[in-house]
Amino acid sequence: MNRDRRFLQHVLAGAAVGAMVLASPARGADLPVKAPQFRPAFDWSGFYIGAHTGYGRGSSSAVLADPQIAASSGSFGGVIGGVQAGYNVRLPSGLLLGVEADLSFPNVLASNSIASRLTTARSDVTEQWDYVGTARGRIGYASGPWLTYATGGLAFTGERFVNSPAVGDEEKDIHLRLGWAAGAGLEYGFAPHWSVRLEYLYSQFERANIRFPSGAQYNSTLDFQSLRIGLNRKVDWPGSNTWTPKTDLTDTESDRWEIHGQTTYLPQGYPAFHAPYSGPNSLTPAPQAQATWSNSLFLNARLWEGGEVYYNPELLQGFGLNDTVGVAGFPNGEAQKSNFPYPHYNTSRLYLRQTFGFGGEQEDLASSSSQLANKVDVSRLTLQAGKFAVLDVFDGNAYAKDTRKDFMNWSMWAPGAMDYSADRVGLSYGATAELNQKQWALRSGYFLMQSVSNANSFDTNVFQRGMYIAELETRYSLFSQPGKLRTIVWLNSANSGSYRETLNNPALDLDISLTRMGRIKYGYVINLEQAVTDDIGLFGRWSWNDGKTEIMAFTDIDASLSLGTSIKGTKWGRPDDVIGLGGAINSLSRDHRDFIAAGGLGILIGDGALNYRRERILETYYAFALTKQLTLTADYQLITNPAYNADRGPVHVFSGRFHGEF
Repeated sequence: MNRDRRFLQHVLAGAAVGAMVLASPARGADLPVKAPQFRPAFDWSGFYIGAHTGYGRGSSSAVLADPQIAASSGSFGGVIGGVQAGYNVRLPSGLLLGVEADLSFPNVLASNSIASRLTTARSDVTEQWDYVGTARGRIGYASGPWLTYATGGLAFTGERFVNSPAVGDEEKDIHLRLGWAAGAGLEYGFAPHWSVRLEYLYSQFERANIRFPSGAQYNSTLDFQSLRIGLNRKVDWPGSNTWTPKTDLTDTESDRWEIHGQTTYLPQGYPAFHAPYSGPNSLTPAPQAQATWSNSLFLNARLWEGGEVYYNPELLQGFGLNDTVGVAGFPNGEAQKSNFPYPHYNTSRLYLRQTFGFGGEQEDLASSSSQLANKVDVSRLTLQAGKFAVLDVFDGNAYAKDTRKDFMNWSMWAPGAMDYSADRVGLSYGATAELNQKQWALRSGYFLMQSVSNANSFDTNVFQRGMYIAELETRYSLFSQPGKLRTIVWLNSANSGSYRETLNNPALDLDISLTRMGRIKYGYVINLEQAVTDDIGLFGRWSWNDGKTEIMAFTDIDASLSLGTSIKGTKWGRPDDVIGLGGAINSLSRDHRDFIAAGGLGILIGDGALNYRRERILETYYAFALTKQLTLTADYQLITNPAYNADRGPVHVFSGRFHGEF
């Protein structure tokens, strides 16, 4: 299945790049057409920045002595992504000389970054790479918009060597290896400041010799090769031949594609709280602080009339509090269930969208990270297929939807009891259809379901297993202010375990995985947003599921009610500032709470015992707009009965958030 997923991603990415390099402008219905301009030959001289993705493959030979000897050799690999920057000088003869530095990161699947693992009776050592970088020279020949080049220089890689001995604590060694790199590439300048490239690099590193405190010795060789597609943006300096005042780095110099980006850094912590006992999935009662950091690009392109492709590569880093367990309404929406000490690459979204207009009245769709600027028929049908999040299409809300901008708690920005299809970083594969009219919209979709609970792999028994979802959105006006009511129904067919069957069989020792088989889970959501004035809005969500089978992807909530308000700062002269205030009450079904009380573990909770009460959450934030693109947020959350346990807490969570976007 992983091979199929990579193939789909690469095919769609190729379509995206192909769309970007087409020279003729796209002309959708009634789109403004730019006047013809003289297009000068691409100027290769100057500074540039860019990003890349591709496939990396490495090989390693390792020996572990403690004093028993274990040895192995093998290969590893997967999709990679990263960034680069460089400087070129093109001579009149066409000869190009340049320098470039780059960093590449593994993807979010841990198996793709493990170079080697060796085990003896006393030791268990894992070697895992966190990043590969180079600092290289380039020499090539540039003719018009085309460049061919060879490259070589210094290579370096950061690795973690972790030993879990049979006796004693875990041992870790953070290690930097040096080496050399060589390769070649072909690059094409498809717009005055933009180029796309295909590049191959080979790197070989020095031998690593690691000695752990326990006495175990580990040494290994390592080489790495990659085939990468890259996108570069030339950056002009005042006085250069192509410099123009007020140049926007995000100007794509074409109507055919758009680029957006964002960065969000979210630190979070809490002081000590009361807890007479803790379990495997408990929030630790000791003071704790963690942070997450996400960096995203959004490359969106027009393919043909009504046809569009969307590609969203991301670098994800950081940890949720307590490795993202301990609370059902978890306080950080950026803290996905995979935790990364260094950036990891992810193709978070890669999908095709086709819109069919039925004529009549039209409306403008503003440019955003998930929408190309366009004028479309109000009456239209939109089809979408590929990799994206279920909540990209369903459960919209103007006041509580985006953890990078508004509320952070999972119970506030999402319907807590909707166990929607998602891998461990919140994405899925599926197809949706949306019929839009002026006063309503009807949406439906099908998504692959995880192979088992909290997994990165998907069950490929299409239609036999999966998530089916439908939403009716009605639009109305109340006291001359707009409002929307969304009603969602969903059904999951999944390989899941039963709480009650697990409890009824003591021989299973609360291992719910032993009861897994094809089962149905269903539920619904009521979602309301209502403007009170131009600056004040109200929102509310009620969500419910049947609560009989284990949670597959989201969190341990079987019923949830959230209410809140969002207030813009116009009254105090800060129209771009926002205050948010909201609360949520979460609960478990009878079967689910009995399972947790007996000592069972949920996807996020499990204290070993349970004095059941509803989990209650209060959240408030102030988002201070530094500029139109930069926002600094202070957030406070009070969590009473964390993980539904009245014996623990309350927990006071304090957060900050820095968010930038273009």
